[in-house]
Amino acid sequence: MIGLPDDITACLFDLDGVLTGTAALHREAWKQTFDGFLRERDGDGFRPFTDADYAEYVDGRPRLDGVRSFLASRGIELPEGGPDDPVTEHTVNGLGNRKNHLVLRIIAERGPNPFEGSRRYLEAARAAGLKIAVVTSSANAQAVLDAAGFTPFVQARIDGLVITRDRLRGKPAPDSFVAGAKALGVEPARAAVFEDALAGVEAGRAGHFGFVVGVNRANQAEALRAHGADVVVDDLAELLGDTGETA
Repeated sequence: MIGLPDDITACLFDLDGVLTGTAALHREAWKQTFDGFLRERDGDGFRPFTDADYAEYVDGRPRLDGVRSFLASRGIELPEGGPDDPVTEHTVNGLGNRKNHLVLRIIAERGPNPFEGSRRYLEAARAAGLKIAVVTSSANAQAVLDAAGFTPFVQARIDGLVITRDRLRGKPAPDSFVAGAKALGVEPARAAVFEDALAGVEAGRAGHFGFVVGVNRANQAEALRAHGADVVVDDLAELLGDTGETA
């Protein structure tokens, strides 16, 4: 029993916040990046980057889309710059590179923190014969999967590098999930999407996937449902009827 409709043959998992606890590390890196920039820019008028900002403008989106979206929310325009911009440069690419530098350092210090319930769910999905892909905006997905020990479960990976290479629109557009289903050789209607980000859940619904699971890691269960989740769980083990608790 894996808690999915009988006609589902494939699972498309977001990475950060669904399989691993790295979403909190990404949020921390974004906050350090934006708060440093805003303090320098706004001085006494500084307003910090908040958890609500992260959920609304950044979470689940490709890195540069997140920079653009948040800056637009504050009425700030920066030049795009280029992919090799230094982390001190006040450009879209410079801020994106600073965030990536910070998150890689934080992950190296603390590890990817894989969720045990997610590990059990991956094991159950594989045992049930379901195809498995990871679909994530992160450009560091392979390193995180390797560190978490999840690589053997994954048959296809659509990550930030693939999204850039193939010029896919980022979440909330469904392009990356559609690419994940195609890589597994299944129609979207036969695939389930697993997402903790509002933009990701919205992408699953927009792509007409067969089932969308919202993973509530940030106390936003109602918002996940409103954005299109068919079911919301706090941990994937709930879909197995297994909390992981022992007597």
